Amino acid sequence: MGRKKFNIPDIYQSPIIRKVKEANKIVDPRKKDLAPTVLDFGSVQFYIPRHFGFCYGVENAIDIAYETVEQYPDKDIYLLSEMIHNPTVNEDLQARGVQFLFETDGTEIIPIESLDEDDIVIVPAFGTTLEMQQKLKNQGIDPYQFNTTCPFVKKVWNRGKQLGKKGYSLVIHGKHRHEETRATFSHSANHSPCVVLLNTEEAQILADILTRDRPKSDFEKYFGHKSTDGFDPYTDMKQFGVINQTTMLATETEEVMHILKEAAIEQFGEADILDHFADTSDTLCYATNENQSATLALADTDVDLSIVVGGYNSSNTMHLVEILEHAFPTYHVRDAEEIDGPERIRHFNQWDKEMKQTENWLPRSNGQPLKIGVTSGASCPDVLVDEVILKILSYFDTEQTVEEVIKPFEEQLEEVA
Repeated sequence: MGRKKFNIPDIYQSPIIRKVKEANKIVDPRKKDLAPTVLDFGSVQFYIPRHFGFCYGVENAIDIAYETVEQYPDKDIYLLSEMIHNPTVNEDLQARGVQFLFETDGTEIIPIESLDEDDIVIVPAFGTTLEMQQKLKNQGIDPYQFNTTCPFVKKVWNRGKQLGKKGYSLVIHGKHRHEETRATFSHSANHSPCVVLLNTEEAQILADILTRDRPKSDFEKYFGHKSTDGFDPYTDMKQFGVINQTTMLATETEEVMHILKEAAIEQFGEADILDHFADTSDTLCYATNENQSATLALADTDVDLSIVVGGYNSSNTMHLVEILEHAFPTYHVRDAEEIDGPERIRHFNQWDKEMKQTENWLPRSNGQPLKIGVTSGASCPDVLVDEVILKILSYFDTEQTVEEVIKPFEEQLEEVA
């Protein structure tokens, strides 16, 4: 896919992180180096992963949404739900007059039936269901005219459709209430029996049902609420493939694939396994892979703590937190407003699904530079990362200014200008 040039609003442009990213593209155009970039201010150092922040799909969605708002100032413009899982972007669009039709969980805010053919509806980056597309058509609204569905989500749908034509069922690795998985399930169920599973534990349950190590009745218990009507694991999983919600941990999707492939080999034999289990590894989103690989490299770095910036309902952001929190204290914040100073930080705990407050979160200096990892989710503007860095810097007497630390990156950019 050729790299399209996106028009991203100035409010999301970042003077610090953008320059670091652009300079890294010059020195490492083939993306071979995953070592974090160090911004050394003396008393505090920030470790920035090679890949994070806005991905292709998010930039595409923002470009289309803001262009639509600009081109149609006199029309009522609606988003089906949050365009991306970042509150800063969604709140700015609302401030420009865009209204949401649904909550992220599918709860209706404005009835579709109240819209007419002169209204504009923007489909979010997650895509939407076939049922919703039909509802819009019934109101005289073209669901594809302002469609920001991520190209990599569409790739997953297309691969699923190819397999469906060949008689394969589909296992979807994802969160069954997430907008993207609801959309993927809808598109996939149109041509294949489908079942959604959340993680490797559920993959093992499904594998054990397939190999008869668990009773068939367990399928209804664990998967009845997130599978197509009448799904029969004995017959429908004689031929199947695994596709995923693109923001899931790619390594976990690969593990899910491995668990189910091994079960298929046990059940059907290895000689003709490809007649029973489809290789779909090429559908894994490259941006999710890159971001997660870079985050794993950060997790291997000797830092004192890390901060992950992003929406609290952002699946890919939560996976970055999950990777880092195994290595050192990690705080998931929406933006710099969650930081009250060195003495207190508010942060989201995805396991308890609630906000936490940690006192004295910023370690005192022991004569060594404090090392802080900073990253963000794929739907988070880089400028929010800048603001977190600048706020933390304000708590330190630093040996170098921002301008001095950024200057080498600017010089690299000037050399190729």
